[in-house]
Amino acid sequence: MKTTILTELGKLWQIAWPVLIGQLATVGMSVADVAMTGHLSAQDLAAVALGASLWSIILVTVMGIMIAINAVVAHEVGAGAFDKIPHIMRQSMWMAFGIGVIACALLNFSTGIFNYLQLEPLVQQKATQFVRVISIGMPAFAMYRALYSYTTSLNETKPVMMIAILGLAFNVVVNYLFIYGKFGLPQLGSTGCALATGIAMWLMLGAMLWWTHRAPVYQQTFPFTHREAPKWSEIRSMLKIGLPIGVTYFAEVSAFCAVGLLVARFGVVAISANQIALNFSSLIFMVPMSLGIALTTRVSQTLGEGNVIRARFVSWTGVGIALVFAVISASFMTLLRYQVAAAYTSDPAVQEVAANLLLLAAIFQLSDAAQVTFSCALRGYKVTRIPMFIHIMAFYGFALPIGLTLGLAPAWMPWAPAKPMEASGFWIGLVLGLTVAAILLGAFLHRLSSTRIAYHLNSTE
Repeated sequence: MKTTILTELGKLWQIAWPVLIGQLATVGMSVADVAMTGHLSAQDLAAVALGASLWSIILVTVMGIMIAINAVVAHEVGAGAFDKIPHIMRQSMWMAFGIGVIACALLNFSTGIFNYLQLEPLVQQKATQFVRVISIGMPAFAMYRALYSYTTSLNETKPVMMIAILGLAFNVVVNYLFIYGKFGLPQLGSTGCALATGIAMWLMLGAMLWWTHRAPVYQQTFPFTHREAPKWSEIRSMLKIGLPIGVTYFAEVSAFCAVGLLVARFGVVAISANQIALNFSSLIFMVPMSLGIALTTRVSQTLGEGNVIRARFVSWTGVGIALVFAVISASFMTLLRYQVAAAYTSDPAVQEVAANLLLLAAIFQLSDAAQVTFSCALRGYKVTRIPMFIHIMAFYGFALPIGLTLGLAPAWMPWAPAKPMEASGFWIGLVLGLTVAAILLGAFLHRLSSTRIAYHLNSTE
C-alpha cells in the first residue's frame, strides 16, 4: 500500500508542480499589482483592491467554467479516444470566446456598484478605470484557459508554467513603467497595472497557441487543422458540466470579494488590509488548487480506464497531501504574519490590521485545502451540481450572514457583538463557511465513490 500511495503521489505531483508554478505566476500578477500600487499611494491601493474584487469574481467564474474541458478531455485520454479530442477542443474554443465576451461586458456593467459604497470620489474614479481597462483581457483569458485545460489533460503542464512565468515577468516590467511613469511614460497608477495585466492576457493566449502548434506532443490531437462552425448541442453538453463549476467558484470568490466591498465603509486602512490578507491567502491557496487540478485530471483518466476502485484511491490520496500542506502553510502564516504585511505596505496602521486578518486566514487553511480537493475530485467524476449547491449554502447560508452579523453588528440583531468587528468579523464568517463546505463535500465524495464501486462490483458479478 505504501508503494501504491507513493506511486500515485508521484503521478499527481508530476502534473501538479508545473501547474503550481504557473498558478503562482498568474496570481503573482495580482500580487505585483497590489504591492507596487501599495508603495505609490493608499488611494491607488484601495482602487486596485476594489477593482480586483470585481475582476476576480468574473475571472474565477470563467476559470471554473473552463475546467469542464479538463474533465471531458482527460476522460477521453483515459479511454484512449484521442481522435475525439480535436473536435472537442474546436467547440470549446467557440465556447470560451463567447464566455469571454460576455464576461467583458459584465465587468464593465458591474462598475455601477461603486456608486453605492460611499467611496472617496478619487478612489471610486480610479477603481472604475481599473475595471474598464483590465476587462480587455477577459476574452483572451477565457480562450487561454480552454487551451490550459487541454494541455493539462494530456499531462503536459510545463507549457502552462513557462507561459505564466513569462506573463508575470511582462506584467511586472510594464507595471513599473506605467504605475510610476518611468522613461517619460505617464504615471497611470492603478490604471497602469490594469493595462499591463490586460495586455499580458493576450500575450499568454498567443504564446499558448504558438506552443500547441509547434510542439510534437500535440500533433495527434491538434485541434486547429481546419475551421469548424460552433455546434450548440455540444457546447451545451460542456456547459452542463462547466456552469455549475463556474457558479461554485462564483459563490466562493464573490463571498470573499463581497467582504472586500463591505469593509469599504470602514475606510482606506480596512480596505487595504483586507486586500493584503486576501491576496496572500490566494497565493498560498494555489498549492491545494494546483493539486486539485491534477486530481481532476487523474480521477478523470482513471474513470476513463473504467477503474472506479482506483479512482476513489486517487481522490483520497490527493486530499491527504493537500491537508499535509495546509498544516505547514497555517504554521507559516501564523509565525510570519507581521513580516508578510510589511512586505505589502509601509503603512503601520495597515500592517497591524492585515496581520490580524492573516491569523484568521491561517485558521481556515485546513478547511480550504480540503474543500477544493474534494470539489476537484468530484469534477473528475463529472459531478458538479450538488457541489455547487453545497458551496452556495456554505457561503451564502453561513459565511456571509455570520460575517455581516459580526462585522457590522446591526443594532436590530440582539446577538450581535457590542461593536462592529469590522473586517475580522467577516473573516470569522469565512472560516465557518469553508468548514461547512469541507465537511459536506467530503461526505458526498465518500458516498458517491462508494456507490460507484458497489454498482461496478454488482455489474461484474
